[in-house]
Amino acid sequence: MLTPVRKPLRFMLVLSMGLLIGYWFFAGAHTGWSMNRVPFEQTDEITGLVYTTYDERYVPGIEILGGGLTLVLVFLGLTFLPFKSSK
Repeated sequence: MLTPVRKPLRFMLVLSMGLLIGYWFFAGAHTGWSMNRVPFEQTDEITGLVYTTYDERYVPGIEILGGGLTLVLVFLGLTFLPFKSSK
């Protein structure tokens, strides 16, 4: 029999895993390291030269996704360990 805390804890951990994946995906889904400045190319109207400018915004990288999922999976694994109930 599951203790009364395990089932809600598992639900919250799976929910947080979904929220983490959703945040990473909708914030940019960058497969490299996190970036505080995002480069994009612009073309000069007169000369036609292409140059790089930076947009100041945060894009979470794969380390945010990997670290968060690792943490959630460790806690989820802890809920499956057999603990003695004190009665």
